[in-house]
Amino acid sequence: MMWEEFSFVMASSYRIKILLSLKEGPKTPTEIARETKLHKGNISKVLGQLREKDLVECITPTRRKARFYKLTKKGEYVADKIKMRLTSDN
Repeated sequence: MMWEEFSFVMASSYRIKILLSLKEGPKTPTEIARETKLHKGNISKVLGQLREKDLVECITPTRRKARFYKLTKKGEYVADKIKMRLTSDN
């Protein structure tokens, strides 16, 4: 278990929502905002935090607009653990 990364994501409802949104596949910040009902500025900030922890990566880095983000292997693992935790809590 990657406890440091798991704890980092669990400390923020925004991080949880964004990570779980990306679990479904690559998305743009606009798509994530529409799905999660979070402000796009917050999404960009959180995506940066998640990138620093190597949980997400930009798969279209040369694009100025409509950049797509996806989970890394580590991000997939953490998202799976969070999903299991949230499911078992209900």
